[in-house]
Amino acid sequence: MTTRALPDDADAASPASMGAASRPLFDWLFGVAVLAMVAAFVRAVYFTPIEALQGAAQKIYYVHVSAALSAYLALGIVALMSIVYLWLRDERADRLAESAGEVALVFLTAVLTTGPLWGKPIWGTWWTWDARLTLTLFLWFLTAGYLVLRGAVDDPSMRARYSAVIGILAALLIPFIHLSVYLFNTLHPKPILLKPDKPSMPNEMVVTFVGFFIACALLCVALIRARYRYGVARDVVRAMDAAEEGGE
Repeated sequence: MTTRALPDDADAASPASMGAASRPLFDWLFGVAVLAMVAAFVRAVYFTPIEALQGAAQKIYYVHVSAALSAYLALGIVALMSIVYLWLRDERADRLAESAGEVALVFLTAVLTTGPLWGKPIWGTWWTWDARLTLTLFLWFLTAGYLVLRGAVDDPSMRARYSAVIGILAALLIPFIHLSVYLFNTLHPKPILLKPDKPSMPNEMVVTFVGFFIACALLCVALIRARYRYGVARDVVRAMDAAEEGGE
């Protein structure tokens, strides 16, 4: 007779542990993140000046870049937790990497959606096989592949090891995406804020961007936290089912 151990986060397969594992997914942090996002949108739309050359379309910048940086944050967590798992074989690290991977895909989708919306009025085309755009699309497929692999492998240990490798490789692509505008001739503009010297933006726009990024980062962390709690509850239920089947 074989049984499966409960997740490290749960003390026992009891109603008390189930209650702890299934606490509300969206708590105060999510509420703060939503309010911060609303405030950031209001400031960007109504209280930030319109860019002289690009017009109102430039305001997509605040969403686009903040979503990209939040996706990089989530993928950084994926890579770090993947390394921790490969080193310590801690299921909690694997579960956190899984949670961050799903959130990273959401933000990457936002990047690939807002990019064409911004590019059409400025470049005259929705998409071009620009180095940065192509690499970002490739990163989206790598992240999606990471999640598909997790659903395709039944053995938990094998699933965690294989997906950890892909998660680390996906994060290694981020520096190349950032440097692509310097390495290749590209339509995509070079960084105007995240560059060695001072930002090429008025102070009002810098404040708006920083606020938007903080709001996006809060939302990213809140979603990862909520997804992790769901993962704990899911694994407790799976462990209880496995124990019941093993006892029959």
